[in-house]
Amino acid sequence: MIKVVGVRFKKAGKIYYFDPMDLKINQDEKVIVETARGMEFGMAVVLEKEVKDDEIVSPLKPILRIATEEDISQSAENKILAHEAYKLCEEKVKEHNLDMFLVDAEYTFDRNKLIFYFTAEGRVDFRDLVKDLAAVFRTRIELRQIGVRDEAKSIGGLGCCGKPLCCSTWLGEFQPVSIKMAKDQGLSLNPTKISGVCGRLFCCLKYEHETYEAVIEDMPEVSSIIQTPDGVGKVIDTNVLMEEVKVLMDNKDTVDIRKYKTHEIKVLKKPKRSQDTELKALEKELKKLED
Repeated sequence: MIKVVGVRFKKAGKIYYFDPMDLKINQDEKVIVETARGMEFGMAVVLEKEVKDDEIVSPLKPILRIATEEDISQSAENKILAHEAYKLCEEKVKEHNLDMFLVDAEYTFDRNKLIFYFTAEGRVDFRDLVKDLAAVFRTRIELRQIGVRDEAKSIGGLGCCGKPLCCSTWLGEFQPVSIKMAKDQGLSLNPTKISGVCGRLFCCLKYEHETYEAVIEDMPEVSSIIQTPDGVGKVIDTNVLMEEVKVLMDNKDTVDIRKYKTHEIKVLKKPKRSQDTELKALEKELKKLED
């Protein structure tokens, strides 16, 4: 087990582990840490704890010191300089007529590197742009292409729920999301209706999916033949939230449809397993939209 402190460098950014050394660090305290790209300014969001060796990326970098007033002032100044650099880079992108969209810019804490984040449809030859920027800022320049989800996280916005995007407010890391999650939750399978501002499936489809999966395990599939307290019937619909099934009773004289809780029924015969062609078609359509 290794003692670590979790540090975040951006709002809703990924949490990285660092060696606290002999420092006594409080919650949300500003710190200066050593990273692969030099000294960085961050916030301690996870207090000292012990983790297994396989949960960290070796070698574990140290926390150099608790940030001073001078450090905090320099970090604020870096943000102002990065904003100015962003505007100048936008002009340079137009001058070079490059097919790319500039998203953000940031300096490392020690200003040894200036990083520009951008999105583009394909590969971009920005070698001449880098030369121009290096001549102006006289520091190492890095242009980093990011995906649409990272773009939404950086820019922010409002979701269809009317609240600020999860990714830009609190979601530290993106989780894989599939259209099967929407299907399990009984949502519309139209990709345009279950996709966020980034054009990808809603991150929130992931939040409750484990609960849905646990309930679905105990529910019969549609078209299953089941035994109910009132006789044998066929499942024609399911309600996962209510843990309830709608059953067409085996009554040849009249149409008799009833509802039962899952604990009240017993599956007698499962439907023949068939390929879910609709789901596969939707996954292909979603892939086209993402490409």
